[in-house]
Amino acid sequence: GISCLLVLASFAIPIVMSESWRPPAGEAETVNQVVYYGTLFLFYFCNYFVITFFNSAIVACAAIRMSGGDPTIKDGMKAVFSRVHLIAGWALVSATVGLILRMIEGRNRGVGRFVAGLLGMAWTVVSFLVVPALVIDNKGPVEAFKESTRLLKRTWGEQLVSNFSFGIIFFLLGLPGLALIFLGFALSAKGGANAGMMLGVFASLGVLYFLILSLVQSALHAIFQAALYMYARDGAAPQGFESGVLDGAMSQR
Repeated sequence: GISCLLVLASFAIPIVMSESWRPPAGEAETVNQVVYYGTLFLFYFCNYFVITFFNSAIVACAAIRMSGGDPTIKDGMKAVFSRVHLIAGWALVSATVGLILRMIEGRNRGVGRFVAGLLGMAWTVVSFLVVPALVIDNKGPVEAFKESTRLLKRTWGEQLVSNFSFGIIFFLLGLPGLALIFLGFALSAKGGANAGMMLGVFASLGVLYFLILSLVQSALHAIFQAALYMYARDGAAPQGFESGVLDGAMSQR
């Protein structure tokens, strides 16, 4: 979480200060488009690398635990440092796909956004097991993508959609964060010398709550990916999971 915030700040601050955050228009000079999309690509790459790096550590620890071991943070970090070149390769692939989708979306606000959304959902599904393949079986980015596609097709069939989501659960868990922010606005609306301070305190607590909640969701998502990969690869639910839950994680369209 800290690393993602640092990456965001390192790109956002100079971009906002230079007022170059707006996408270049179609008639913009080539150099402006190259600079804009080049910067966007670098941001995607750094962000994907950070996310994949730490999620890979979680996947490594989860795989050890589900195989009957007792992992430590050191085990997770050792696993990812030995695969940092694979993680960088996958971040490069992800950044390329992300940039292409962003360019498609930018071509036409309506149709482009719709097409990019469909392609993005398809990409999310077929690449769902890539990170566990990188970490658990030490596969390269291309081989991991092929393995993800192969295991998904073999286990759940051809036209897949994700049938599992933490969305509803974490929406409900996010309500206290919204309540903190709402309370801050309500107290500040009453006025008084401390109105601004009260708003700042409660809004900060609400934002901090959402950050922690998003990190927990991300960690659980990575653990579930590891379990799903081991189930698809071995044909048996790993320790701590039931076959019915994993079998119902994907379904045919």
